[in-house]
Amino acid sequence: MHRKKSITYKHLIIDGKKMIGLQYLTDKVIDALLQEMKGLKWSDTYNMFYVPNTKSNLNQLYKLFRGVAWLNMHYFFTNKTLHKGEVELSLDAYRLRKTSPGYRTCPDAYLKKLELKKYSKNTAKLYIANFERFINFYPTTPLENISENDIQEYLHHLLQNNKSDSYLNGCINAIKFYYELVLQMPNRFYSIDRPRTVRQLPRVLSKSEVKAILSCIKNIKHKCIISLLYSAGLRRTELLNLKIDDIDSKRMMIHVRAGKGKKDRYTILSSKLLYELRKYYKSSRPKVYLFESPSGAQYSASSIRVILQKAKVKAGIVKRVTPHTLRHSFATHLLEDGVDLRYIQTLLGHSSSRTTEIYTHVTNTILKDIKSPLD
Repeated sequence: MHRKKSITYKHLIIDGKKMIGLQYLTDKVIDALLQEMKGLKWSDTYNMFYVPNTKSNLNQLYKLFRGVAWLNMHYFFTNKTLHKGEVELSLDAYRLRKTSPGYRTCPDAYLKKLELKKYSKNTAKLYIANFERFINFYPTTPLENISENDIQEYLHHLLQNNKSDSYLNGCINAIKFYYELVLQMPNRFYSIDRPRTVRQLPRVLSKSEVKAILSCIKNIKHKCIISLLYSAGLRRTELLNLKIDDIDSKRMMIHVRAGKGKKDRYTILSSKLLYELRKYYKSSRPKVYLFESPSGAQYSASSIRVILQKAKVKAGIVKRVTPHTLRHSFATHLLEDGVDLRYIQTLLGHSSSRTTEIYTHVTNTILKDIKSPLD
């Protein structure tokens, strides 16, 4: 069977100028046609031919290989949709902040692109922090002159400082965001190797441990917060964003608005918790958000962490417990109770069933029926 020829376009920076890299399997026909291109050169560094990135060269390449080879521009042009969401992201606080002399801040174009893409506030803060640490590692080098080798050197520096794989991946995302999305050079640093993903199993609590934690919380508001995280499988940010009318007591459902990935979903409402929520509402009378600070502002994420930590210690639980541990426990306990994995996926708001399948590795439904050879 005859295999169709293919050429993949790559973004390259050579001698400070934008180039079109042409990556393909060795082919005499393509080699011969490319010789007609003016300014064609070979790069030993990237192991491919390249020509200046101009509109005329793009047009000429299209005409040259039309009907001869498939031009793969997936890595060259992007047209990603914006994140959908009700809340507009504003990063003016970063524009107006005062910094120490000599400190390099994120270019305004970086901030504007984050706002345009409607990234969540937490993600934007992480991207900005990671990118500013990177550009201050090269305090005098113009951003457009930073090369793949420079990035590799920075990543090696992070590794020497015992930074985790997730930390390194976050830095790579922030760096690539600037060069690929802000400067519109998709897959610019395609040769940068990411750390190998470590597939860690989620940490979960037993049902008795969850009950022990809840029994140690006497404050009705605090108890409702921790109960909601567990009983509905909510992320901490999703709980903080809940408004009063998101609790649908008639349908016994909770409306999660603009969760991770800016997606809405419904999850279950515990009848036992509904009774507690009504008592809490009568005593606290929140105005907008279901859980508010004494000043009426949105409740803080750090306060939830403190509540859970204190209750965990009182319950005598030694293992590390975070708000997300309760979400993991919710999914695992549903699976152990025989709930179909597809329903759990919907309740958690996972886009892929593969994400939800990880809970099959921590459930004891099958393992509890298997006897050890020692027994």
